[in-house]
Parts: sequence; C-alpha cells; structure tokens
Amino acid sequence: MSKLYLVGTGPGSMEYLTLKALEVVKSVDILVGSRRALKLFGDFNGERVELGARNVDTALKKAVREVSSGKNVAILSTGDPGFSGTLKPILKLIKNMEINLEVVPGVSSIQIASARLKLPWDDSDIVTMHGKGNSLDVLKLLDNGKPTLILPNRSVDELAAFLIKNGVKPSRKVAVCEKLSYPDERIIKTTLNKVLGMEFSYMCVVVVY
Repeated sequence: MSKLYLVGTGPGSMEYLTLKALEVVKSVDILVGSRRALKLFGDFNGERVELGARNVDTALKKAVREVSSGKNVAILSTGDPGFSGTLKPILKLIKNMEINLEVVPGVSSIQIASARLKLPWDDSDIVTMHGKGNSLDVLKLLDNGKPTLILPNRSVDELAAFLIKNGVKPSRKVAVCEKLSYPDERIIKTTLNKVLGMEFSYMCVVVVY
C-alpha cells in the first residue's frame, strides 16, 4: 500500500537530520518541500515538488493525489511536523480519506534554542505565531514565572513592538536565537526595547524571560 510521510528535517543543518528521515526519503517516489529543505537531499533521484508561499495548498493536494494513485510521497517539514509544521494542514486535507500516513519527527528550532540557552523546555511555555498573527493570548503567559519561547509571525521587531504596546515592560529580558544550526547562527541576549529596530532573518526563536 502506498504511503504518505511527513518528515521532520530539523532546524536546517544536515547534522540534525535523523537517520529515519534519510531512510524514508530514499524509499519514496516523490519529495515535496521548500527549496531550503530539498537542498538537504541533493542525491534524491525521484520527482521533486518545490513548496513556496503561493503553492502550498496546490502542492499538498498533489502529494495526496499521488499517494492515492499508488506512489510513496514524503513531505518535508522544517523542524518537527507537529509544531508549526505540515501535520495540521495534512490532517485537515485527508480527513475522511483512506490515506496511510506516517509522521517522522524531527528536531525543532524550539529544542535547539533551549539547548543553546541551557533552558529546560519542559518548564517553559511554548507559543507559535506562524501564520496566526500576533495573538493577545501570549500575554497571559508572560507573567507566570516561566520563560516563554515564541516563534514570531513575521519579524522579531514586529513581535517586540506588539508586546511593548500591550503592556510588557520594555526592560524585559529576551534572547533572540537566529538561524539555529547554520554557520551564521546568532544568539543575542538583550532587552525587549533594544530589539526594536534590530534586523533579524525570519528564522528566529524569541525567548522572553
């Protein structure tokens, strides 16, 4: 029976790919993922489908159709598929369909950020704003005595401005973890107000202490 795999590719560096991820990708006919994720599997010889901001729905639907037609397909998900990854949209897409689905977990940027900061993340709050916009719900977590790890929606600057506007003290300590696992990885420990106007890539985890 054909199978659909959701494969976590980790934060971006080859060294954080799991052996299971490599094994699964070798076994499939079609590989779907962002350009950045596809580059991790340069020796893949099957069909490649590049995911971009404008074709996500189309590409995911194609992946499901190909599985229904008898092919094995892997969809690459940065980090872990279950956290701001492809699991949620795929479950919605295949609801009421007989699709053999396997989720292959990966190392998330949240885990890497916690490791870099030596922060036990089982005693932290974790929030994703990816694709959701800045939510007021995060404000309820910031004063419970635990660190809050946040995946910003668009930019670190936007997140900092949003928090300050909604009553979080500008002097609040933060850490910005950028491009984790890449050669130009950067971790900056500062305060919320000093983040305003600073430039970071979209690949960031923000920790508010």
